Amino acid sequence: MRVLILGAGLIGRPMAIDLSDEPGIEVLVVDRNVQVLQSLTEFKNIKTQVVDIAEQGVLESLIEKCDLCINALPGFMGFEILRQVISFGRDIIDIAFSPEDPLTLNELAEKKGVTALVDCGVAPGMSNLLTGYASSLLTDVQNVRIFVGGLPKERRLPWEYKAVFSPIDVIEEYTRPARIKENGRIVVKEPLSEPEFIDFPGIGTLEAFNTDGLRTLLKTIDAPNMAEKTLRYPGHREKILLLKQADFFGKEPVELNGQALIPLDVTVKILFKQWQLKPEEEDLTVMRVEVEGDDGKHRFDLFDTYDPKTGIHSMARTTGFTATIMARALARGLISEKGIVPLELLGKKHRLVEFVLKEFEKRGVIYTHHQSGF
Repeated sequence: MRVLILGAGLIGRPMAIDLSDEPGIEVLVVDRNVQVLQSLTEFKNIKTQVVDIAEQGVLESLIEKCDLCINALPGFMGFEILRQVISFGRDIIDIAFSPEDPLTLNELAEKKGVTALVDCGVAPGMSNLLTGYASSLLTDVQNVRIFVGGLPKERRLPWEYKAVFSPIDVIEEYTRPARIKENGRIVVKEPLSEPEFIDFPGIGTLEAFNTDGLRTLLKTIDAPNMAEKTLRYPGHREKILLLKQADFFGKEPVELNGQALIPLDVTVKILFKQWQLKPEEEDLTVMRVEVEGDDGKHRFDLFDTYDPKTGIHSMARTTGFTATIMARALARGLISEKGIVPLELLGKKHRLVEFVLKEFEKRGVIYTHHQSGF
């Protein structure tokens, strides 16, 4: 299998390294940044190419050389890349988390005979797979609650936050209206709303707030009550709210010294250096997925940290390895569905779920399963 990885950043690079060890898989990584590609030259089984995907004809020429594409580009590019790859008739694993609804491309994907695994990260991604798995074990699912956060191990003022991906994608999470389900109805709430404090072993008290992370789960899981909340260190939310209320995330031009500036662009430029997780800085990922039905409850807990042996950050491990493990599952014939395939739809395939969890365990990423009956 020839795998094309779009993007060689802090998540794309670990994905390439992980897949390069798999017999029968050839890896090509492309990026417009020469420096990030140079960090992969020591790996003999990884080919690299400097390209700008935005240039006409570039993506098509790359797709012709691959069997599977993994999209690790920023969210604002994600949907169009997904559409184009499907149009070219190639299978794709997507972790771009674009704001558009990927299910609108299902008819095209089915027509092209393409398998498109979308939202294939930690959350959305593993949160979806585990929700689907737990739902298949229960009768009449009533409640789904997902809590997830990627955080720096060391808390530093003012933000007490770092990211392995673009600040624009983080800000999108803070500004996009949050869709949740209450009493069988989809309702829209303000992002950052309904904060609550939750204690997690190994880290302590975190603050959870509404974000738009349910995505395809709203259409695919028949549960009257569902919510996804992002986790941060207490106090971070108030600072983001202040920026939001002061219009630092605004998209309308503001005139300054004769120039029209977009507040959001300036904010992203400033925050990029402050939020950028440096190679030597450690991070952690915490997630809890709770699914409750009439006959019991299933809970999955994840607490993962930076791996000093490989130098791979936790968010890159938990996000990127989801995609690479799914690529292995495709290569082994464990996934045969065509069309747009959110991971929750694969949760009923217990053999696949077992394979995924075991592959994560090999990499030191452990999902702990708790269950109780009524």
